[in-house]
Amino acid sequence: MPTLEDQEPLLLSSPSCIILRSSNPIMIPAFRRRFPSTTTVFIWALLLLAFTASYIILVDPGSSVEKNVRLSAHVTRANGLSVLVTGAAGFIGSHVAIALKNRGDGVVGVDNFDNYYGRSLKETRRDLLELNGVYIVEGDINDSRLLSMLFDTVEFTHVMHLAAQVGVQYAVENPYAYVRSNVASLVTLLEQCKSAHPQPAVVWASSGSVYGVHNKVPYSETDRVDPPDTIYASTKRTGEEITHTYNRLHGLSITGLRFFTVYGPWGRPDMAYFSFVRNILQGEPITIYRAKNRVDPAREFIYIDDIVKGCVASLDTSGKSTGSGGLKNGSAPYRIFNLGNGSPVTVPALVAILEENLKMRVEKDVVDMCGDGDDSFAYVNISLAERELGYKPTTDLQTGLREFVKWYLWYYGKPLVEDSNV
Repeated sequence: MPTLEDQEPLLLSSPSCIILRSSNPIMIPAFRRRFPSTTTVFIWALLLLAFTASYIILVDPGSSVEKNVRLSAHVTRANGLSVLVTGAAGFIGSHVAIALKNRGDGVVGVDNFDNYYGRSLKETRRDLLELNGVYIVEGDINDSRLLSMLFDTVEFTHVMHLAAQVGVQYAVENPYAYVRSNVASLVTLLEQCKSAHPQPAVVWASSGSVYGVHNKVPYSETDRVDPPDTIYASTKRTGEEITHTYNRLHGLSITGLRFFTVYGPWGRPDMAYFSFVRNILQGEPITIYRAKNRVDPAREFIYIDDIVKGCVASLDTSGKSTGSGGLKNGSAPYRIFNLGNGSPVTVPALVAILEENLKMRVEKDVVDMCGDGDDSFAYVNISLAERELGYKPTTDLQTGLREFVKWYLWYYGKPLVEDSNV
């Protein structure tokens, strides 16, 4: 039975989302050894043709890809930015790209459309981006030739690097995916940025997970964040060290954003709140973990619109890179910000809000967490972002979850079942 995220969504009802075997048998053995068969020649010709076509797509100045990239990168407001958004078909990336484009900035997206949670949702986000004038190049940012093509075509003033391998549990199965996507691709991108003329300012997605589970609360940017507790957190912490080095050596202006739990319409199906809605609608129980001291874990939930404001403000205040040809000509800004909401919420409280919005109740299996309960709270200090970015979350959980539930029911075409017990 396919899961909901693997099914085709219902889209028609909403205006917000408007494809020789021909060798001679008489040929003598000596001649056959010296010359390939017609089939072999044909296969090699096809391979050469495919390679040539792919090369033309990447480097031909008249190619449709380059034309689309130039059009998408066109700036329509005074002093507007020209931004490369990686992971543009992702949850946060798609929202940021649209917000930038709608205010008149030039935006080009790149995404590899991996199948971590299936392609269909990402492809629908791409359709939405194209309706808003944002073009996405499908490709891997580990591909230095692809990045060179993009930077040769557009003089990007900024890079919003949101591409990453996400999730904590998946790292147990495939740790190499995290190293490749979160470390190697970051280095490839920074190498391109340091050599660009002019160098762009870089804003990128770190994670609140770098604080681990034994840190004091509320989490502050000045806290020690060693050692990380998961592979995912390790790759993000490594990314912070790498970006700091490129800032010091090459004059790249770099801002790292430590995201906490981001939720909202067009969100990631692997997130807990997403699966809670699915379970409630399907009448399946929800597992809720509780600390051994019988304290309900509390987490930071931040609505997508508030995260977008933080990302855009980070771009606007990033300052300029100072390098040239990879050589540093002066100091450049290096910043780290927490982007949360400063108001942790327990999981039972979140589930209750979902039940209220769906007008259904769900069975809850309460399970004691492993460990001593030190990770019961994820509470973040956002005062630095408030002061430096003007960052101020305005969407409460009730409002944000209501918007998410409305989107979920529309996107997956699920009817809202009335329940008089709610």
